[in-house]
Amino acid sequence: MIYLFLAALCSATLTLVLKLFRNPKGNRFGIILGNYLTCVLIAFLQMPEKGKLFSLSSSTLLMSTVAGFLYVVGLVLIQTSVKVNGATMTSAFSKLSLIVPLAVSFLFFNEIPSLLKIGGLLLAACAILLINSSSGKKAAGEEKKNLTLLLLTLLAVGCSDSMTKIFSRLGNQSEDTRYFFFLFSTAALLTLVLSTVEKKKTGKGFQLAELASGILAGIPNYFASYLLLQSVLELPASLVYPCYSVGAILLVTLGSAVFFREKLGKRQYIGLAVILCALVLLNL
Repeated sequence: MIYLFLAALCSATLTLVLKLFRNPKGNRFGIILGNYLTCVLIAFLQMPEKGKLFSLSSSTLLMSTVAGFLYVVGLVLIQTSVKVNGATMTSAFSKLSLIVPLAVSFLFFNEIPSLLKIGGLLLAACAILLINSSSGKKAAGEEKKNLTLLLLTLLAVGCSDSMTKIFSRLGNQSEDTRYFFFLFSTAALLTLVLSTVEKKKTGKGFQLAELASGILAGIPNYFASYLLLQSVLELPASLVYPCYSVGAILLVTLGSAVFFREKLGKRQYIGLAVILCALVLLNL
């Protein structure tokens, strides 16, 4: 359980760091690229035998490349959805993406959750919607368009999270650091391509301050991924993914109140209480 708690803590720290640097003056991909490059460096430093960097199985290379691609696709969809749907609904659907790795675990790895864990999962979903609830209303046609983008975001983020479970069951665990090295290398390369396109459109290039701030984001990002893998190696997905998501939300909400002086509404307080109940059920 300690790995799971630390993974949620690292995920929450990443969110708070990105929140701190949410208004980039230069290329919007600068901090993201700095983040992925930092993850690549940490993965390399963690390798016990650095001379065997390219001595890995084709399955590990394939899974890491697919995961890196999905990471970036999820990022682009989140950025697009924030512009169209706002941060509130986008955040809610990206967190609800936990249903995808749970479905993968159930359908392909025969991990059937107990009734208590199903109840905890439903409570967790309710809590996510409560904390991210918004009273704004939109036209019916716009809702239909936005819902499609939200569902695509949910699917992309969920698929990227599912790769951790897939690697834990099908991958070679002795290659875990190399898996993350090539995962984040793929993500960094794709982000570099996107940043080049962005520069051509806006004329904004990288700023050293934003690349440097990516280091602060990269450290918790890497260890959130690494510790999540260690968690799914020891615990069932029906426990790991809901606790990881709602635990991170709980820590982010508390961290935002403490460090950014954000006031919580009535729904947010109710949502936090529901999260605590969900965590109890998930751990029974």
